[in-house]
Amino acid sequence: MTPRLYYVHDPMCSWCWAFRPVATQIFQALPLGVTLVRLLGGLAPDSDQPMPRQMQTYLQNTWHTIEQRVPGTRFNFDFWSRCQPRRSTYPACRAVIAARQQDGAAEAAMILAIQQAYYLHAMNPSDDATLIGLAGEIGLDGERFTRDLNAPATQQQLEQEMALGRSIGADGFPSLILEQRGRHQRLTYDYCDPAPVLAQLEDLLGRE
Repeated sequence: MTPRLYYVHDPMCSWCWAFRPVATQIFQALPLGVTLVRLLGGLAPDSDQPMPRQMQTYLQNTWHTIEQRVPGTRFNFDFWSRCQPRRSTYPACRAVIAARQQDGAAEAAMILAIQQAYYLHAMNPSDDATLIGLAGEIGLDGERFTRDLNAPATQQQLEQEMALGRSIGADGFPSLILEQRGRHQRLTYDYCDPAPVLAQLEDLLGRE
């Protein structure tokens, strides 16, 4: 089996948003023969309950911390006053799967659309209406996407990806894990520089 680089993420994980520019550089510079596989992490299950005030404060503080630690990362704090936050990222994860099922190339486009809607445009990706609107914006078949978004098969796929991520050692998001010859190696990364990951890949692949 050819080596695989697993990227375990959640489209509503703020640290994944911060890592996006570096992750993009890593993916573009992957050594020949390495296959990129994105796995949804499922940060928070479905919920119709408003997010507790304490959690809202915690996440807003996290956004401020990220802006300080990862230069260039932007957040639109209007989200917290415009929307009714819920601690629920499964809908956004299922949206990525539903997009992938229609068109493999739409997976990355949906991830970006969700992140930009959430972090830059103060929209709520916990709401199906937001996700369905984004699907239309990236050119997906809206009727099919709406059917697939909450279909049992889509939820089952999410659960399988979550289980696989845990089984290969992902204990947080984002995680980068190299699989080669049946072994899994977690890679350490820098939010501001792709070089450490690329160096680890070169070293690990060079041992084969």
